[in-house]
Amino acid sequence: MDEFAFRPSHVAPPGGMASWAAPDPARPSARLDELLPVRVLARQGDWAQVLCSNGWTTWVDGRLLVLLPQPPPETGGAPAPTPDARAALAEVEAALARYRALLDALAAGGLDQSTFRERTRGLRVGLVLDGPRVWVFDPAQDRWSYGEGLQSQPYAAAPAPSGDGAYAPTQAGEP
Repeated sequence: MDEFAFRPSHVAPPGGMASWAAPDPARPSARLDELLPVRVLARQGDWAQVLCSNGWTTWVDGRLLVLLPQPPPETGGAPAPTPDARAALAEVEAALARYRALLDALAAGGLDQSTFRERTRGLRVGLVLDGPRVWVFDPAQDRWSYGEGLQSQPYAAAPAPSGDGAYAPTQAGEP
């Protein structure tokens, strides 16, 4: 796939939408067609600067844009079944407890910001719980798993952290 191909992040809402030459209501421009694919380039308050599929750039009311679902990040290897999410949940609990203790020490003045950053470097957790469904990040496997009840399965692999320890997502989304 061409890495420079247009990849929309949103579409104009049903019925289309107004656009402006600048983030200024006094400078109206052409109306965007309904469901026109766009890519959000920048935000300024409620304004969003978008790149349209035809290469035109304009400003719109970003609150009205419809977010497109994006594919999950690419995996690094073949999926392997995960029989039980409890081990990954235990790792999330331990990492969260460690982070909370460091945050408490920072708030109490026992740690400075630099030491806090150093001690939390590489600490990565993720959890979404929605009724019986759970998405949990397993840092040992460097992947997300999805499950309902005791059975879970790989969902998507996560990218490696960037050199500064910050998470660098590969999935497209809003800037």
